[in-house]
Amino acid sequence: MIIVRNLSRYFHTTATTMAVEKTALASLRKKTGYTFANCKKALEIHNNDLTKAEGWLREQAQALGWSKATKLEGRQTTQGLIGVTFDNNNGVIVEVNCETDFVARNKEFQEMVQEATEVCMHYARNNPKSTKNIMKIGLDGNQLKSLKTEDGTTLADKLALMIGNVGENATLKRAVCLKVNNGIYLEGYAHPSGNTKGNVHLGRLGGLVALKSLDNSHSEENLQEIGKGLCQHIVGMAPKQIGKITDEPSENKEEELSLIHQEYLLDDSLKIKDVLEENKVEVIDFQRFECGEIHNTVGDQPLELVETCQ
Repeated sequence: MIIVRNLSRYFHTTATTMAVEKTALASLRKKTGYTFANCKKALEIHNNDLTKAEGWLREQAQALGWSKATKLEGRQTTQGLIGVTFDNNNGVIVEVNCETDFVARNKEFQEMVQEATEVCMHYARNNPKSTKNIMKIGLDGNQLKSLKTEDGTTLADKLALMIGNVGENATLKRAVCLKVNNGIYLEGYAHPSGNTKGNVHLGRLGGLVALKSLDNSHSEENLQEIGKGLCQHIVGMAPKQIGKITDEPSENKEEELSLIHQEYLLDDSLKIKDVLEENKVEVIDFQRFECGEIHNTVGDQPLELVETCQ
């Protein structure tokens, strides 16, 4: 009888332990996304302590990511995506590059672009509010890497982890934040359209435009419609500056670089100045990124020098 009781206690204890291990393993895999073998090893090392096991897994993945990132550093990154997001007072446009279009379509890479864009938006919102109509802040790759994510790690750490997982070099190239006040309206667009993660629009081209109503008669829906059309034009026609009515238009319409003198992309019977006059709006500023552009500038300025107020 004594032997039976002891055996019964043994099997009961063993069964309970195995059930805890399976539950912990399932929970850890769901939370981290790492392999069965790695999660099992982490739990074994840390006696089924989920918090310690998760921390250890992330440390190992980060170490592997940094190692692979170091090995791949220097390989050209000309593909990738532009991320665009905006609200009533802030807009950001971010470029993240990779080596191939195949990785640019990868879910993990796209989530990296989404997170980088959201982190930049958090940075824009928490910067001192400008009392001017508009403030434009440029961030280069090194500045982007140092920004903190929601869980306290840097974008550099997140990028290294992503590189370790996809096995291809990637870089945080540049970003621009627009902060607006005094009734100025922001609109953004990414092309090709339709790829949206959360509030972030992803594409190979992206743009932001800041508009102001000249007679305060526009509804938000109306400004949204006008802004989207102008943003599509900016993305498609790549103007270099807004321009002035007094400027002499280019003799060759294909070479026109001033926004207001370009033929409207959505209706070539109109020029942008006609669209603005008809709708009684003014373009205060705009920003356009094209993935893989050689020059890391905003207009004619080096990115790190861009911090202007109007």
